[in-house]
This record gives sequence, structure tokens and C-alpha cells, in this order.
Amino acid sequence: MTLRFGTDGVRGEANTELTPELLVALGRAAARVLQGGTFLIGRDTRVSGPMVQAALTAGLHAEGADVADLGVLPTPAVAHLSAELGLPAAVISASHNPYSDNGVKLFAAGGRKLADDVEQSLEAELDQLTSGTGETARLAGAALGRTATLAHPSELYADHLTRAMEGRTLAGLRVALDCANGAASAVAPAVCRALGAEVSVIHDRPDGTNINDRSGSTHPGDLQQLVVSERADLGLAFDGDADRVLAVDHTGALVDGDQIMAICATDMHDRGLLAEDTVVITVMSNLGFRMAMEQRGIRVAQTQVGDRYVLEALEAGGWSLGGEQSGHVIFRRIATTGDGLLTGLVLMDTMQRSGGLLADLAAIMRRLPQVLRNVRVAQRDGLDSAQRLWDEVRAVERELGSSGRVLLRPSGTEPLVRVMVEAPTEAEANSAAEKLCIAVERELGSA
Repeated sequence: MTLRFGTDGVRGEANTELTPELLVALGRAAARVLQGGTFLIGRDTRVSGPMVQAALTAGLHAEGADVADLGVLPTPAVAHLSAELGLPAAVISASHNPYSDNGVKLFAAGGRKLADDVEQSLEAELDQLTSGTGETARLAGAALGRTATLAHPSELYADHLTRAMEGRTLAGLRVALDCANGAASAVAPAVCRALGAEVSVIHDRPDGTNINDRSGSTHPGDLQQLVVSERADLGLAFDGDADRVLAVDHTGALVDGDQIMAICATDMHDRGLLAEDTVVITVMSNLGFRMAMEQRGIRVAQTQVGDRYVLEALEAGGWSLGGEQSGHVIFRRIATTGDGLLTGLVLMDTMQRSGGLLADLAAIMRRLPQVLRNVRVAQRDGLDSAQRLWDEVRAVERELGSSGRVLLRPSGTEPLVRVMVEAPTEAEANSAAEKLCIAVERELGSA
């Protein structure tokens, strides 16, 4: 068994799929391919984090690479330090997955996720190491790598976030935070309080097994209740490694990543800060976002799913803002990756400057009903050539016209075809999705 990179590094169940043996090999491969003299390593709060970090560190040391241990730290904080110090980095996290999973995200020196060709080189090196064909003369003695602890990494990250506020504060705002018992648990409340906000916090007591457990951006129910009971101006729900955030307005209504981007894009457009008046989204963003941006003269560029592809498009186009419906938002002039806490601060700053409620700002776009279905199929790879299926898709698109949208795409890891339909009403979206699911099963076979 070996490891394969997905859209956000490698993941698996800790100690069964993501084994120490594989992690040692991954550390060795990373040292060889990324060729960093020193690697930064941070982690989230999972019980398996120290084990995964120890194994990865052993592999790096075996190839002569040093490690700077950052302890528990959000993914975007590790990426920021990688950019500031010019060092490659690793984050030990499985993001929003349950605590039993873990993973490794690697950053090149400069804080950017690895390009596809670099990941392919890593996979090839890893295959050789795990098969026994990649062995070279072993290092020994003083040539082995060493571990040191970087002083005050959370404070360095907090200083970066404070500078992004350009001297403005959050004084007068009441914010509720759900830290998902993850990497944001200490730093997010501290930063918000230091900027003058009145803060209430839940799910900020990690014990190794409660990360993302009925909490955070994937389960915001507790936060929605807290915002209303505390009469807060808004709430922010992070995921386990704090690279994404969803918001809650004062009524308890959820404000998703599309709405957050719509608010930020409009504000940046109005202030002349939105490069070429363009925002980058993925194919999963709601049609209502596109409609709202068109009304305001803001262009929309689209990528496949994955914040790494959003960042690639931002850098290729020289643009300044992009993200995903899930709450990964990238402010390219400030950060090299999605940053939930930075996004929350920008959102609160926009509220402060506008003097408006989050509910009013979020009304800038109307979310069209969106139906998502997974169809288990026998021939996932046959989707592109299923002509009769695409004829059915075109027929449904004609029925919906400009007020609806259809997206079919294969899962990258499972024998599934994902069917997404947006329409003016829930009933229309469900009806169209049902037609397409039947067509998928007919043309590709049910598994």
C-alpha cells in the first residue's frame, strides 16, 4: 500500500491506512523532492497528531533535513510562516474529517501548495521507497536531521492578522466563535479579543477525540443557537484546521462561503481593491453568486473543485479574491491559502465600515435551491462518452434556461457520479435531479 495525493494532500485512517511506516517514507520522499534544509511542521488537535508528526519527522531526519516544530497551529498559520521564512512546511491534519482520520498537507517554500508535477514526483519517490528500490547510502551521525521548537508561532501569526486590519479594530462587535475543538481553539478567541471584540466561544476544549464532533463549519447548529441566545452580531464556525469558515447572522441564519465572497468582492470592488474586478470560484458555487456579481459589474472566473485550483487561477490571472462555497476563501494579497480566521476578520471589518448587519450584507445574493445527489455506478470512467446522458443533460438545461444550472462530475475516489442541479424552486431542482439520476444509472449502470 502507498499514499496518493488528493486535492488537499494525503489522508487516511491513522495507523491503519496512514501508517507510521508510510509516513516515514513520505518524510524521506519530501526531503528528497522538496530539498529543504529545514521543514516547518504544525498539527491540529487529533490524538494521532503526535504519532503522525513523529513518523514524518523521522523520515525527514533520515534524509538529513531539520524540523522546526510549531505545535498545534492552524493550517493558514503554517502556510504564513512558510512564506515568511522561505521554508517548506507540513501540516498534520485531516481538516473537517472525524478524529480517527489524519493527513499530511505539504507546502513548498513560500507557503504554496505543491504543483501537480511536484506531487507526481513525490508519489514516484514514495513508490520507490516503499518497494525497496529507492534506497541510497544511509546517512549517519552528525549528518542526521534535528528538531527544534520555533518560538511563539501563534503570536507571529496573530501579528500578521492584526496587520491585515490596517489599524482598524472590532470594538463594539459581539462575536460568537465555534472552534470545532480544533487548531483555532486558542488563537481565534485571542485575536478577536485583542482587536476589541466581545467574544463568546464554544467547542474550544480539544481532547484529541472531539475535533469536528457535532461542531464547527460542518455542524453549525450549536453556534446558530449561541448567536441568538447571546444576542451576538454574528458567529464564525471554523473547521478542524481553521482554513475555512462559515458565518451566522444575528438571526441565526447560516451565511456560506458564496455569500461571504459576495460581500467581500462587492466591498473590494467598491474600494477599487478587486484586481481587474474579477473573483475566482469553483464549479460548485451557487448560480445566485454569478447573478449577483453580474449585476455589480464583477467578472467571475471558474475552476474545478479544490482551493489549490482557485489559488492557481488567482496567481495566473493576477487576481485578488477567490474561494469555495464551503468557506475556503483566499485573499491573495494577504495569504497564500484559505484562512478561516482572516476571512472572519475581513467580514467583521466590512460590517464595521458599512455599519450594517450581516443579514443585510448577505442579502446581496439570493441562493438558488441546490440539490446534490450521488449515483453509484459501474462505469464511472464512461461519463464523458455517454452521449445519450449528455443529451438528457442538455434537455434539462433547456428547460431550466438561464435561471438554473446542471453539473455532472465523477468522484475522484469512489465509483460515483455527482449530480448537482440548481433551479428557481426546490421542487424544480429535485425533479430535474431525479431525471438525471435515472439517466446516469441507465447509461453507466448501477453498482
